[in-house]
Amino acid sequence: MGPTAVGKTALAMQLSQQLPIDIISVDSAMVYRGMDIGTGKPTTVELAQYPHKLIDICEPNYAYSAAQFCNDARLAMQQSWQQQRIPLLVGGTMLYFKALQFGLAELPTADITLRADLQQQAEQYGAQFMHDKLASLDPESAQRLNANDTQRVQRALEINLLTGKSLNEHFKLQSSIDLDYELFSFAIMPTSREELHQKIAIRFDQMLAAGFIAEVEKLYQRGDLNPDLPSMRAVGYRQAWDYFEQQIDFATMREQAIAATRQLAKRQHTWLRSWPKIINIENSNNTALDTLIRSVLHSRDN
Repeated sequence: MGPTAVGKTALAMQLSQQLPIDIISVDSAMVYRGMDIGTGKPTTVELAQYPHKLIDICEPNYAYSAAQFCNDARLAMQQSWQQQRIPLLVGGTMLYFKALQFGLAELPTADITLRADLQQQAEQYGAQFMHDKLASLDPESAQRLNANDTQRVQRALEINLLTGKSLNEHFKLQSSIDLDYELFSFAIMPTSREELHQKIAIRFDQMLAAGFIAEVEKLYQRGDLNPDLPSMRAVGYRQAWDYFEQQIDFATMREQAIAATRQLAKRQHTWLRSWPKIINIENSNNTALDTLIRSVLHSRDN
């Protein structure tokens, strides 16, 4: 696990040269076909040498969910284990990790009338108003969510107004999943926040140079996608969609995409700080690989 752009995929591919592992992607955007550059998906050459499971498994017009991930991941882990290999879960979608290890909260289904009312309030009063409203009802969720993350803020409000319970209260009542495996959690942590922010900006510019805008334009022209789909809410894609809708110019799109990615990294870091029994490693040099190998071998011997 680790914040975006910290080097998880590269380290996993290095590790596969040392141990008999199967890489299982834990990324809510890499599941979608046609979303390659903006998700930081491994290249075709890399995937041929280091196969990843749960990449390119559905179209972007499909709303892939955490529940679906749990089913797919458990099947992939079982297949790996039956072949006497080590299933290695790699990614930054912390909700997927949490759902797999601790279970899913039984949240209410969407209420069309309430959702439309919340959307109308958001359009009339703005994102900060909705975030302040959430803070008055569910301070913990408001502290965790950025005001600009309008979809998740409105969903948290919807859940609270429908049930009278906060998201955290629902998570405490969540149904557990009985895994047949003991999981060992490793977090690749950046050397510094400033260095990670620089990497995020550099990586997004590299994505632009690699043809990210053309990739999103192809998705935009399909005709069956919209900005409310989970695929198009992914960081970078959401801002590029606004660019094609002529809501923002190119420079603003770039600035907002980088800012959104930094906010994502901050949320991932927050999740990791409270993750139980986690082994933190720095990916600044080869010690990260050595730490992983020693920890895996030690745990196997015990």
